[in-house]
Amino acid sequence: TMINNADLPFPEIEIDGKKVRVTHGTYSLLLQNEDQAVRAKAFKAYYEAFISLINTITATYTGNVNKDVFLARARKYGGCLECALSSEDVPSTVYENLLESVNEALPLVHRYVADRKKTLGLSELHMYDLYVPLVENADIKLDYEEAFKLVKKGLAPLGEDYGKLLQRAHDEGWMDVEETDGKRSGAYSVCVYGLKHPYVLLNYQPTSHDVFTIAHELGHSMHSYKSDAAQPKAKADYKIFVAEVASTVNEVLLLKYLLKNSPDNKLKKFLLSYYMDMIRTTLFRQTMFAEFEYIAHNAAEKGEPLTKDYLCGEYLKLNKKYYGEAVISDNEISYEWARIPHFYTAFYVYKYATGIISAISIAERIYKEGDAAVKDYFKFLSSGGSDSPVELLKLAGVDLTEKDAYKAAMKSFENALTEFESL
Repeated sequence: TMINNADLPFPEIEIDGKKVRVTHGTYSLLLQNEDQAVRAKAFKAYYEAFISLINTITATYTGNVNKDVFLARARKYGGCLECALSSEDVPSTVYENLLESVNEALPLVHRYVADRKKTLGLSELHMYDLYVPLVENADIKLDYEEAFKLVKKGLAPLGEDYGKLLQRAHDEGWMDVEETDGKRSGAYSVCVYGLKHPYVLLNYQPTSHDVFTIAHELGHSMHSYKSDAAQPKAKADYKIFVAEVASTVNEVLLLKYLLKNSPDNKLKKFLLSYYMDMIRTTLFRQTMFAEFEYIAHNAAEKGEPLTKDYLCGEYLKLNKKYYGEAVISDNEISYEWARIPHFYTAFYVYKYATGIISAISIAERIYKEGDAAVKDYFKFLSSGGSDSPVELLKLAGVDLTEKDAYKAAMKSFENALTEFESL
């Protein structure tokens, strides 16, 4: 944390004659710049900061992994993975199913990357070109009241009672909507057991992202509301493993509604690219991180030294495997592992991937089966932490110990990719 937040020597680059400091905050914005030369400059400068401290970062990460190995052995676990997953009562099968399923689906990612290169009209696609928007000027610009009405229409498949709860959240002041002086940034939902309802903090702006944020945060709120209503205090809180499921179900349902009801092909292309990027970054990219952790811990358990050359070499191999030949895996990307704070909480990032897989599977089932699927989904929303998260997901028809849910998510990505290509 101190290396990442205090010691990194953030560099400056020149853009249009002006000096711009490349920080954690500005980096993501610079990667969306329409000028490839600016993106390249920001990418190389940002990684130079991590490369300058790579020996210290390697020692810190290696110490953390060796600590995991020691604790797993001291507590008589079969390995680091089993030890980490036991805290939420998740079997190792889930992690292994994720790695296997994603590896089988990597040709879809390679196809997406090739499409991105073609759409952007680039002779060479680099790692710093993966975040620039594929479709310009197709944003959904709505004031908050119109955005809320749109969200409610998008979530109509969840039924009348769910719609009434959404309206209550709007009418009864559950949501603090506007940005004001002294208010914290971002968006979140908070629920305290015993209160009449959750609270949602927004900083709403008229953008597509913020429209989806309304749906996302209300998903968290409805999960908390239903669990608190149905469970005693000791079992009301749900595990982190399922924390993003309800929020992402709402996003997927809203996206499906917009795609179905948009007469504008440009907007459809924008929405499809939004969905594909959501899956690429939350499912495929996080699984690549999860596989890196798996490799590093397995090596440490065998007594192999985790040198900077080993860690960078394994990460570069993974990057090439996941993204394919259409993109150039720049040398700097081999150091990406050094800037991921989540790696210091071992075997955590996979939950982002299993969360979106579960959400997509549930949303697809709701669209196909209607009321029966909604009824099962509400059982899950009302279950809190009354059982292991893997068992609770089964209430909504998702069994992560089998491969069906993983395949459904990959199929959804493939369908979006095919529709994008056809447009």
